[in-house]
Amino acid sequence: MQKILISGASVAGPAAAYWLGRFGYDVTAVELAPALREGGYAVDFRGPANERVLEKMGVLDDLRDRQTGGSAMRFVDEGGRQLLRLPPEFAGGDLEVLRSDLSQVLYDHSSSTAEYVFGDSIATLDQHSGGVDVTFESGTAKTFDLVIGADGLHSVVRRLAFGPEQDYVKHLGYYIAGWDLPNHYGAERDGLMYNVPGRLASVGVDHRDETKAGAMVIFKSPKLDYDRRDPEQHKQLIRDRYNDLGWHVPQLLDGLAGATDLYFDSISRVDVDLWSNGRVVLLGDAGYGATVGGMGTGTAIVGAYVLAGELATSTDHAAAFRSYESQLRKPVRGTQSGGNRTGKFLAPATKFGIAARNRMMNTPFLLNAMLKAGEKLSNQVAIRDYDPQSSRGSLTRKDSQEFGSQPGTPSTAK
Repeated sequence: MQKILISGASVAGPAAAYWLGRFGYDVTAVELAPALREGGYAVDFRGPANERVLEKMGVLDDLRDRQTGGSAMRFVDEGGRQLLRLPPEFAGGDLEVLRSDLSQVLYDHSSSTAEYVFGDSIATLDQHSGGVDVTFESGTAKTFDLVIGADGLHSVVRRLAFGPEQDYVKHLGYYIAGWDLPNHYGAERDGLMYNVPGRLASVGVDHRDETKAGAMVIFKSPKLDYDRRDPEQHKQLIRDRYNDLGWHVPQLLDGLAGATDLYFDSISRVDVDLWSNGRVVLLGDAGYGATVGGMGTGTAIVGAYVLAGELATSTDHAAAFRSYESQLRKPVRGTQSGGNRTGKFLAPATKFGIAARNRMMNTPFLLNAMLKAGEKLSNQVAIRDYDPQSSRGSLTRKDSQEFGSQPGTPSTAK
């Protein structure tokens, strides 16, 4: 039985662990955090490929039970007057859940066939003809047949096996942060959004508990030099950029002090020429991510399914890695490109840009055009159908139209 190590236990990692465990592999997933992360913003799924993979995993009903129902985005001025309202489907897709709920569901469905190790991370990788020798920060050393980097934008696996982060991660000029706090704002289903040039501050109710709220900020900035593992430094960076604003911003900043699971990162995208190097392969944000707006959650779910299916049905891992990439690269790049515009859309750099966005999106024709464009991107994934039986030896692979391909269209087409 082949041993596979997965780095990362957010979305892509547990999804891959589920399929690989089902296909008969010996799977270990290692995660730096001491436990599954709580809190976090909502993520969404769009299109038939996402829904079909979730259904095949047996998690679709669980996620529907936890769905937020989506929230409209209501842009207001400092006095609370509405300037623009975007409908729930603009950001919520076909199915929206909190990232923490998604991680929990994927973990629950994969933990019976995969070993999870929390509070540890990969320190070194050494590939050779017989496998990959791995040492962990804890000092443990083990050998695996394959290693999957599903550890996000700042992937340790990508750095160790492919090269330094700056070679692959492009800063798109903005930073994003989110944290939970008490709901002292009378927040309702609509997320309230407040802009000044180059900055957005927002607050929305927690759909599970209306006594709680979630804050989010996005601000324009060149690349910052900071410690990614120091939340107190992150909090100060946010305060420094927002302490001169009115609206609800002072109260949101007050809520930072008690925030225990702050999310803070750049808005960036990842571009890697080849997603595999020998016995190491990248999955999700580690190989083709966009921090926000690039449909990365659905991409990770579909990517995990394709990668595991190709490994289970190919004659060797190199062929499986090539097929996985050939199927997904073109449609993934299409969806990923949406992340290039997210910061500029949510936090335009000038007063004119804010007014122009509001005027444009208040036009029903243009709003509907944007919704249709997003729907078109999400419907362009055509992948193979993997038919797992009781063991790896009985797996079959066949071209399928059930994920959106048209008759006569190769499964690798966009």
